[in-house]
Amino acid sequence: MRICSTKYLKEVALLFFRIGATAFGGPAAYIAIMQQETVRKRGWIGNQEFLDLVGVTNLIPGPNATEIALFLGLKRSGWLGYLASGILFIIPGVIATLVIAWAYVTYGSLLQVSWILYGIKPVVIAIIIGALWDLGRKGVKDVLTAIVGIGAIALYFLGFNEIAILFGGAATVLLIRFIIKSVKDSKQRLYAIPLLPLGFSALVVGSSAIPFSQTTLFSSMLKIGAVIYGSGYVLYAFFNSEFVLRLGWLTHQQLLDAIAVGQITPGPVASSATFVGYLMGGWQSGLLATLAFFIPSFVLVAVVSHYVPLLRKKWWLSAFLDGVNVSALALMIGVSWTLGRSAITDWFTIVLAVVALIAVFRLKTNSALLIIGGAALGAVYKLLLK
Repeated sequence: MRICSTKYLKEVALLFFRIGATAFGGPAAYIAIMQQETVRKRGWIGNQEFLDLVGVTNLIPGPNATEIALFLGLKRSGWLGYLASGILFIIPGVIATLVIAWAYVTYGSLLQVSWILYGIKPVVIAIIIGALWDLGRKGVKDVLTAIVGIGAIALYFLGFNEIAILFGGAATVLLIRFIIKSVKDSKQRLYAIPLLPLGFSALVVGSSAIPFSQTTLFSSMLKIGAVIYGSGYVLYAFFNSEFVLRLGWLTHQQLLDAIAVGQITPGPVASSATFVGYLMGGWQSGLLATLAFFIPSFVLVAVVSHYVPLLRKKWWLSAFLDGVNVSALALMIGVSWTLGRSAITDWFTIVLAVVALIAVFRLKTNSALLIIGGAALGAVYKLLLK
């Protein structure tokens, strides 16, 4: 039952503003931080319920971390918490992106700030491992889900589409559990379950540049926000098709810079939308692009939230969700491995990662303190090398 009063609104607002201002590392990292803060530390919900939210957000288009923030805010403090968690999670990254975009336009190049991430990334890996450990114990329910999870990891590294892995894993668990159930009960009937992805990317062909307008910018960002699935890098593929190839508003170099800004600013990687909008028409267009991109997520979560509690009441929905959950965990493992290879590169980052793991598992240290500490230690180490 949702809490409708404003009793917990301040708690929700402060937490998600802090996460939005200090979280780096992409969706897997943000989800891990939210799990640590709302499940481990505060006990708002259990690991199984959190895992179900991860599964549901993987089934609908839009930025997953933002959608989980919306679900958690709604769960804790009703519709005011829903708005507060989503907006305050986004705002810090948007402000940071606008500042960097101004400097980029004013001085003609992206400021060299990649060193900021040097000490943060190993810490983020430790936070993700902590979340995967907690969620994995709930997500891997039996031999079947363990096999499906291992298969999903293998398919990820073989380069299969993320959405195909999610729905394939879900369909496998559902089918095998149906067969087992049918053997136990010969009267069991098979019900057709139409489960199709909600978003499809259109083929885009190159064209001559189209004059810039805020109406076109708004509609383009709204369209992308309504159909995007997968990791943050999928977002850049959409941006390339829409703003580089179709509209001719950006160059490939500007798109690469937008990618970099999404990585070095806190909060959702989708703050790249803010950067893209600013390049085209200043801060007004930056805010307009941000609004358009995130509107579909707010609408979809508001609609889907009514049905989340029902997912465990039907055996076939529960089986399907179990398959989605373990496949989503497999994708997080795959992404974390890729991130880890770029984050842990020398003796200092190895030591930092080990210390962070101890802090996560033994000391239960606050994720924001870990990230700030990692950033400070990394910066000091880099300065000493000069």
